[in-house]
Amino acid sequence: NNASDPWSSWNVGKSGNWDNGNTGDGWATKPESAAGQRNSASNNWDTAAAFGHPQAYQGPAAADDDDWDDDWDDPKSSSPSYLGYKETESSEAGGSQRGNSRAAAMKLPLNKFPGFAKPGMEQYLLAKQLAKPKEKIPIIIGDYGPMWVYPTSTFDCVVADPKKGSKMYGLKSYIEYQLTCTNTNRSVNHRYKHFDWLYERLLVKFGLAIPIPSLPDKQVTGRFEEEFIKMRMERLQAWMTRMCRHPVVSESEVFQQFLNFRDEKEWKTGKRKAEKDETVGVLIFSTMEPEAPDLDMVEIEQKCDAVGRFTKAMDDGVKELLTVGQEHWKRCTGPLPKEYQKIGKALQSLALVFSTSGYQGESDLNEAITEAGKTYEEIASLVADQPKKDLHFLMETNHEYKGFLGCFPDIIGAHKGAIERVKESDKLVATSKITPQDKQNMVKRVSTMAYALQAEMNHFHSNRIYDYNSVIRLYLEQQAQFYETVRCSISVPFSWHVLC
Repeated sequence: NNASDPWSSWNVGKSGNWDNGNTGDGWATKPESAAGQRNSASNNWDTAAAFGHPQAYQGPAAADDDDWDDDWDDPKSSSPSYLGYKETESSEAGGSQRGNSRAAAMKLPLNKFPGFAKPGMEQYLLAKQLAKPKEKIPIIIGDYGPMWVYPTSTFDCVVADPKKGSKMYGLKSYIEYQLTCTNTNRSVNHRYKHFDWLYERLLVKFGLAIPIPSLPDKQVTGRFEEEFIKMRMERLQAWMTRMCRHPVVSESEVFQQFLNFRDEKEWKTGKRKAEKDETVGVLIFSTMEPEAPDLDMVEIEQKCDAVGRFTKAMDDGVKELLTVGQEHWKRCTGPLPKEYQKIGKALQSLALVFSTSGYQGESDLNEAITEAGKTYEEIASLVADQPKKDLHFLMETNHEYKGFLGCFPDIIGAHKGAIERVKESDKLVATSKITPQDKQNMVKRVSTMAYALQAEMNHFHSNRIYDYNSVIRLYLEQQAQFYETVRCSISVPFSWHVLC
């Protein structure tokens, strides 16, 4: 609150919150996907092919982990009940609390990172001359407006081959995953905590410009059970695929270093360099160069409001589908199969009664009813297994998007805060605390932020269309196949024994 600071008499909290600091809406606390390009190496529900690389670097040595949090998982986390995992009291009706890990990450000592400190917005808007960072993020105008520049070649990262490791003479155990880039075919090994470190670095660096989805939840018990490891690997695969598909994140130095280090020394050097990076938080906008004229403040505000309205409405729709999907999953794996089993047993009981009549002309009918009863018992198994074939992928996609959408309140809050600063800057010009040129610079820099937001939304929309087209198509095709299987199963008994 230095007297020379032109912002000292203002409410500093305005710049970083959604709706002037109202955090009561749970939407603002639940983060997770910019989705895939059409030429992606794989969909996030494809089964990852295992790459065997005996020459793969086996990850940082145990000694390098001493300054990190332990690999124990958060006791408040939970896995989605629709997959049969235990739920905690904190779990939502819509599924797992994947966003909790982001909330925890945001509790980092942010004063270590200049862009996230309270004066961060002013540091960007009012700097006489921004430092020239080595990295540059161009924004061009495409067919649908501002967009990031996509690399000429894309790549994916296959997460596979989970193995149990230990340190401290076996006192601590962990699971290590092999990561193989499709463009280099080289492999490195990483523990979950390494992924968590990468997530935090990406969040601190890009979190006010690009939604960084949270990692799959941590867990205290059952960490080494096969089903849990399989589910965590599937979700780490989806997370890495999302990051690989983003043209800015995938090309960033910290992400490339995470995938391509060659030995322990290179890993440690890259890790320390990333942790000392000062181009983080709001300062990430200083690296962006829109190839377009500056926007006026009215247009900037309109575009920011439009993004806020859409992402909030989509978030509501995604959560509703998650709630309905979980209820349907529970019904398909619980009461519904039991109802089919009851019908099947009742039909077989009726056929048994009919067979005691002694009437010779009803043997075909009795046999048909018996077969129909057995068919209904088989349908019970089909119903119980079906969600794993279609609903699972729909739910997972919505979980990812729920987390992505949960990032937008922070992003929109930063933009709204910057807009408010510009609106109120006339007072500072009038009192000679800043010059007209300073205000002009502020407008130009807020315009850069607006272009970045539009570029991100164009990426988000194109991937959203691709993702939902793919997953809804898969769901409907599997549903149609399921009902066709049921129809054929039911028609067989009577077509054989009666209608013929």
